[in-house]
Amino acid sequence: MSQSAPPPPYEQQPQPSDAVPYAPPVPPAPQKDNVALGLVAALGAALVAAALYGVVIGLTKHEIGWAAVGVGFVIGLAAGKVGGRNPALAVAGAMLALGAVYIGHLVGEAMIGADSVGVSFSKLIFQHFGLVQDAWKEDADPLTFLFFGLAAFAAFSGTKKAAA
Repeated sequence: MSQSAPPPPYEQQPQPSDAVPYAPPVPPAPQKDNVALGLVAALGAALVAAALYGVVIGLTKHEIGWAAVGVGFVIGLAAGKVGGRNPALAVAGAMLALGAVYIGHLVGEAMIGADSVGVSFSKLIFQHFGLVQDAWKEDADPLTFLFFGLAAFAAFSGTKKAAA
């Protein structure tokens, strides 16, 4: 039996960088580009954000611009993180943000109207939806439409930033 020599001290052992003269670069992570899943995530975010925005309007009895921007950004964030870099997601996110802000305004208007008339919110919004829309049209001013634009812009740019 022959005995082998003890291994050299730790400092003298070959390092991985010494053993391989050239290591190929690590390929970048594959980009996710799932438009359908991004749209589903954006739609879900739009429904939740619209409801929350409506509750904020109904409780405060005021439109709040930063909340509209938040609605758009949340929708864009969901679309970009889940769906990827597809430009269609940014456009769809902006459209969904417009719809979410509109629905939020209607929910807020119905909450305010239900409070002042003394009926339930669900009865007013589901059975007298035309009255809610008419009340919104009367209350809409240029600032209202500015909030629509801010939400759409936030969704568009949020989608692009989240996908990066």
